[in-house]
Amino acid sequence: MAKTSGLGWSVCSVDDSAGVVRAIINDVTNLQFATPRAVQDITGIDKSAIERLLLLADFSITLNIVANFTANQAHDVFKTVPSTSVARSTTLTVAGKTLANEVLYTDYPLQRSNSGELTASVPGVLADGNVPTWS
Repeated sequence: MAKTSGLGWSVCSVDDSAGVVRAIINDVTNLQFATPRAVQDITGIDKSAIERLLLLADFSITLNIVANFTANQAHDVFKTVPSTSVARSTTLTVAGKTLANEVLYTDYPLQRSNSGELTASVPGVLADGNVPTWS
């Protein structure tokens, strides 16, 4: 596969609290996600450099969205974050490659800027212990 820009997103979907997949790609203005691995320092006192073991995998995401109060769009997906405790399937596809995880979204912080924008930066973390894997 050739190198690509960040312009080829075809899927950004998140389940609502009832488990219905909602395509919110048009409401997401930018996003950040990470798939880090924990490490354990196993350096003996006989070493001059650090030795490590790879441990558990993780996933975190922040979706930056424009408030959209239309039915089944971003607000409907995230408005129940403060009142429900459900994992939500989150699927990202770019350049034909998909990353799908069960995510616990932890906040729905709407903010209104002094110029009038109404946005939210919605953070989420891995929910189910499955290793994040690109298809």
